[in-house]
Amino acid sequence: MHTVHTMAKIAKLRIHIAPVGYEIDRIVLPAIQEKADKVWLLLHENKSEDKAGPFISKITKQLEKQRIEVVTQYHDRRDLFKIIRAVKNIIEKEKHNDLYVNLASGSKIQAIGTMMACMMFNEHQNVHPFYVEAKNYPGFEGKEPISSGIKDIQDVPPYSIKTPDPKLVQALDIITKHKGKLTKKEMAELAVTHNLITVNAHEENQSQARFASLDKNIIQPLEEQWKFIEVEKIGRNRWIKITEEGRHAAEFLI
Repeated sequence: MHTVHTMAKIAKLRIHIAPVGYEIDRIVLPAIQEKADKVWLLLHENKSEDKAGPFISKITKQLEKQRIEVVTQYHDRRDLFKIIRAVKNIIEKEKHNDLYVNLASGSKIQAIGTMMACMMFNEHQNVHPFYVEAKNYPGFEGKEPISSGIKDIQDVPPYSIKTPDPKLVQALDIITKHKGKLTKKEMAELAVTHNLITVNAHEENQSQARFASLDKNIIQPLEEQWKFIEVEKIGRNRWIKITEEGRHAAEFLI
């Protein structure tokens, strides 16, 4: 029994996630100090725009020298929703491990996006954001990092942000794939096909029952609670249209 318990502990890795900006020590030193097994580096997808290139190679060399595995995830560091999605993707890939998310190593918008991801996608209570206080701040001149050393590592409580039920996310995905607009009749048929709603086979009016279930379980929550869609009557048809909030949410939920 003790052997199994020990093996289970060994199998759970310590994973760090860190946006790369103009910092080295604030990524490398916490990973070493906290005995990370792997570090995910969040890198800007457009290399020609990214001035962090020299820092990426130095971070990688220092971590690998300590036998810490380094992997990368590309994203648009200027887009809040794509930052959230990038962190979400890593959390999903590493869901069986303990994740420690560095809020101090990138830009302000990356700090906001990574924190939001921690608050939204911590289903297994294994995501731990932290902030690293630097020891010195010499300033940034393009070649050297903006800080050196670390003074303190502070845990940040990942208070939860509610996310939609998986069926609502799947419904949003269907709407998005139809270019953000489809009729209520089309949505009802697709909802039945994808098992998003159920209709009693003995209902006398199957069509009416299907619409009632769609309204209650999909349309109303997406429209009234989440503001992801709006329903508009045009002629005989009622059209479901994705809202701007829905488009933003689709960028990181789907």
